[in-house]
Amino acid sequence: MFTPKRVVLAHCDLPCGIYDPAQAKIEAQSVKACMEKYAASSDPDFKARAVAIKEARSNMVKEHLWVLWTDYFKPNHFEAYPQLNALFNETTKLAGAAGTKGTNDVAVAEKLISKIDEIAEIFWATKK
Repeated sequence: MFTPKRVVLAHCDLPCGIYDPAQAKIEAQSVKACMEKYAASSDPDFKARAVAIKEARSNMVKEHLWVLWTDYFKPNHFEAYPQLNALFNETTKLAGAAGTKGTNDVAVAEKLISKIDEIAEIFWATKK
């Protein structure tokens, strides 16, 4: 009675058009901009606001990456791109306390953006 008559498989919960690594990249670029503005200012209040915004945006980078990692990418993607788990792990750490949340070094933000670009390259290859 409760046994399904038909089994269906779905790729994702919603149409795949909702996923895009550009969201993470935009936030990472905001992080970098906050770092640059922090470095250019001598106003302690402005610097404090820049750090607060940078940390919030860093967290948003992680959230966007986690959605891609856990919701978009499926087992067949990880089989085709065996480096993907390590790439996501490294990239989310670059947006965390050991990365952009914990420093005002623009080079760290640039590395974060570069890693997001690597994820984007794989993402777009899976969309073909």
